[in-house]
Amino acid sequence: MTVTVRFAPSPTGRIHIGNARTALFNWLFAMKNKGRFIQRFDDTDIARSKQEFSDAILYDLHWLGIFPDATEYQSRRFDVYDAAVERLKAAGVLYACYETPEELDLRRKVRRTRGLPPVYGREALTLTQEQVAEYHADGRRPHWRFLLPNFAGDPQQPERTEIHWDDLVRGEETVDLASLSDPVLVREDGTYLYTLPSVVDDIEMGVSHVIRGDDHVTNTGVQIALFQALGAAPPVFGHHNLLTTASGEGLSKRSGALSIESLREDGIEPMAVASLAVLVGTSENVAAVTTMSELAERFDPAATSKSAAKFDPDELFVLNRTLLHHMPFAEARDRLIVLGISGDRAEAFWLAVRGNLDKLADAPKWWRVLREGPGEAPEFSDDDLGFLRQAFDLLPEEPWGATVWREWTDRIKEATGRKGKALFMPLRLALTGLPSGPELADLLPLMGREGTLARRP
Repeated sequence: MTVTVRFAPSPTGRIHIGNARTALFNWLFAMKNKGRFIQRFDDTDIARSKQEFSDAILYDLHWLGIFPDATEYQSRRFDVYDAAVERLKAAGVLYACYETPEELDLRRKVRRTRGLPPVYGREALTLTQEQVAEYHADGRRPHWRFLLPNFAGDPQQPERTEIHWDDLVRGEETVDLASLSDPVLVREDGTYLYTLPSVVDDIEMGVSHVIRGDDHVTNTGVQIALFQALGAAPPVFGHHNLLTTASGEGLSKRSGALSIESLREDGIEPMAVASLAVLVGTSENVAAVTTMSELAERFDPAATSKSAAKFDPDELFVLNRTLLHHMPFAEARDRLIVLGISGDRAEAFWLAVRGNLDKLADAPKWWRVLREGPGEAPEFSDDDLGFLRQAFDLLPEEPWGATVWREWTDRIKEATGRKGKALFMPLRLALTGLPSGPELADLLPLMGREGTLARRP
């Protein structure tokens, strides 16, 4: 059997790092098992689903390093769902209901006052033909519920019926179908809710493993029953913990909080996002992982905690700096060219400045310093000004090698008696205009003697 997974967001907004966690769990599981990854858009909500969001989600996934083997749209598969509905009706497990939301709410309140669970009481199963005709005469259209197999003979007398599965992440799980309402699969207007299309597609597409957030644990009991009603063996399920902000707030596509788009625009590297999204809330230490294959080796769904994973977005910047500080020039080269950094000095420049970057987009600032000098001429005290003029008179002649900075500063120490910060800070300000930055020993050979003398105050 080929391991087949799917990532199935609704295209109603941009995906965030929490959605990316689900996508990455599936992608890495497929990688480890030489399986297939299906990108499926659950876009049956025609009013809210937009192609622009589907396209944006695919772009975000590609940026992260996820490349689906197939892309499917539920909005193009209604005929398949219609056929499944007819099969369920013929089997007597899909029944018409006519209650309004207000009537259902009132019934729930009544059940609570009687000490009963606020689940649907299956009143629609006892409707007479006359009552149904009256509803139709009043213009009511039915919604359709799936009759859960939680009774021995009389559907009005549900009894404890346990659905068990060995969860890929959480271990042994149990859901009691008697504690749940029969789920609505088809709305009054004939459109589908999430459950039926999802199960039908998982069957039709050969999905072997469903890995998703633990907010779906209860749904899984219903879906396993629906798989069985359609004559299919359910897939293996795994439910990972959800990501929340450090304050415990949930994430939402609609709010745009920590969207992959915004993180990309902030200059965060894709592997920083992937590293945090996958490793936070697991027994693994959160660390910057440089490649997806390395992350796949570290990935173990069973190592995921059952409690929500709180994370601090600032961790992304820590991981980002780590990745940049060790990024080889070959990996950065093409992106540097786009930023205007190229030529025979580009590699040495990158190796000199990468350790001081928070994001790659900061590199042009140092490229301008290297080529053009400080943006604004720094101001010096009379004492420092005299020191600098004497120091620049001591600049070694070319050719320059890797030791020119030490040779120059040794001369300056001997001639002026200055050392430590009193020596280095005026030189740094004169050469770069900034109080901190890359090692001057690395920058000086790139500036060259002529370029260095041009910075003499």
